[in-house]
Amino acid sequence: MTKMLVYATAADIDQAQAIARAVVEKGLAACVNIFPKMESVYRWQGGVQSSEEIAMIIKTTENRLGELEKTFRALHSYDVPAFVAIEIKKGHSPFLQWIEDNTKPL
Repeated sequence: MTKMLVYATAADIDQAQAIARAVVEKGLAACVNIFPKMESVYRWQGGVQSSEEIAMIIKTTENRLGELEKTFRALHSYDVPAFVAIEIKKGHSPFLQWIEDNTKPL
């Protein structure tokens, strides 16, 4: 089973924590790391913007990715939230097994 890391952002710590708790409770992610208070500089609506955001790294499997993204989008306030999935090619076998064991449908 293919393991994935998802890089995502949230508008604030409350939103990040709500998303993290929901996806872990539903078995869509084994773990979510939350990195508070980063500065994002980005192009939006024809201009350069800057805002504080929260970064998240979500550990999941490819077969849970669709439902994870659906849940993430439902709980997120942005029109176009960052949500990028990256395949894990290698890693510590027990950790990768732990991801798989904790993302099975409940």
